[in-house]
Amino acid sequence: MTASAALPIPPTLDIHLSRAALADALQSDARCGLTSSPKQLPPVYFYDDRGSRLFDEITKLPEYYPTRSERWILDAHAKDMALISGADTLIELGAGTCEKSRVLLDAMQACGNLTRYVPLDVSDTVLWEAANALAGEYPGLAVNAVVGDFHRHLDRLPAGGRRLVAFLGGTIGNLGPEQRRRFLVDLDCVMDAEDRFLVGTDLVKDRDRLVRAYDDDAGVTAAFNKNVLNVLNRELAADFDPACFEHVARWNEEEQRIEMWLQSTTEQSVRVDGLDIDLSFDEGEAMMTEISTKFTPEGLEAELAGCGFVVEATWTSPGDEFLMTLCHPYC
Repeated sequence: MTASAALPIPPTLDIHLSRAALADALQSDARCGLTSSPKQLPPVYFYDDRGSRLFDEITKLPEYYPTRSERWILDAHAKDMALISGADTLIELGAGTCEKSRVLLDAMQACGNLTRYVPLDVSDTVLWEAANALAGEYPGLAVNAVVGDFHRHLDRLPAGGRRLVAFLGGTIGNLGPEQRRRFLVDLDCVMDAEDRFLVGTDLVKDRDRLVRAYDDDAGVTAAFNKNVLNVLNRELAADFDPACFEHVARWNEEEQRIEMWLQSTTEQSVRVDGLDIDLSFDEGEAMMTEISTKFTPEGLEAELAGCGFVVEATWTSPGDEFLMTLCHPYC
């Protein structure tokens, strides 16, 4: 049977992260972050339905260049990535709606290698919808969706074949230095010698341009940032008033990263019934909600090497704004 005559293969779904486990993780992370100094929250909790819609709006804003820059690289060089990797299986970490995956899938299919796609994400609903859509769009493609957390479930990724593990969107920049090191070492441990790792990273550039990308004139990023308070209100029975916080984006020169904060506009108290804690905020006190580290090509290569990876090829977008790096384990 030719590829064009292949029949759709029903997708499969492996669940390694239940909704109960997600709820437990939110409680643990929120308790730890809200009682630390300064207060902070991990960015994964931005992405409820409203947060996901707002982020989709952000990617289309004139100030927000990373999504366009990465897409330019994919459109221009996805076939090179497919040829160099020689992969028959695409694994995407933090796949979401799997939109960018299609560019790589098309390139791998054009090279005659594509047999399997493995998207991993924490949202079972979004993942299952995307898996079914892709199974219909790519007859003959085995879609093995995995509900899991790339911090904890890399060892649950399906083995076999020659795998290209993609970590797109600059998401690796949302991890602090120790988190990145642990993630990369864990990934290296589960990859075979023939596997390849493709990572997208935002590059250090003009500071004003960086800040504008996270503090747009239309206020979409501000709404996205404040939405995490709605998530806490809904999931943990908290009584945050988003109107009493303002969005702040700062460049941290020492850490080479953008930081997003929610700054209290008044002295206030907040009750979180789900955690049985009371919080107090001073006027002007800020809570960190996201980091987005920016890299240099040399710094990224050194970081990858320190975790067991050898850089094989790199591609940059016009203006050297965004970098995509293909690498393989030392072994």
